[in-house]
Amino acid sequence: MRETVEMIVKALVNDAEAVDVREIERDGKTTLIEVRVAADDMGKVIGRQGKTVRAIRSLLYAVSMKRGRRYVLDIVE
Repeated sequence: MRETVEMIVKALVNDAEAVDVREIERDGKTTLIEVRVAADDMGKVIGRQGKTVRAIRSLLYAVSMKRGRRYVLDIVE
């Protein structure tokens, strides 16, 4: 799942080299996905009124229903 989120975020930002995506297991069925981007690209990842990040979270929700896991997306400054 980390690779998919990384691919989406790198397509959105100007500085693709600054993108850092980490996948952290919280417990047996929850995975935290942390995304770090350059400060200038933060607005592009979040989008107007949070629509872009909401769309990425919707994709994660659809995958989580299929896999029986919970994915949590966190944008870190």
